[in-house]
Amino acid sequence: MSALSKAKGFKKSKSGLYVSMATSAFGVVGVYKQIKKARGENDTLRLLDAVVTGAAVVTNLAILYRELKRLGDDDVLLG
Repeated sequence: MSALSKAKGFKKSKSGLYVSMATSAFGVVGVYKQIKKARGENDTLRLLDAVVTGAAVVTNLAILYRELKRLGDDDVLLG
């Protein structure tokens, strides 16, 4: 298996899914800061934006988790 095909398959591997989940989890920090700032300024529109963004992050994490469960032992990097 060439290095290029392994790199292309990384996103669908367990390792790739873990990296994607970690990246998405860092989005929670940004959402938290946005909510804190919006509350401090009593900005309802920013608060709504933060809530919608947070819902998107949670949904993305759920999808990645589902893909991780589906992958099971069929990890493309392991052969």
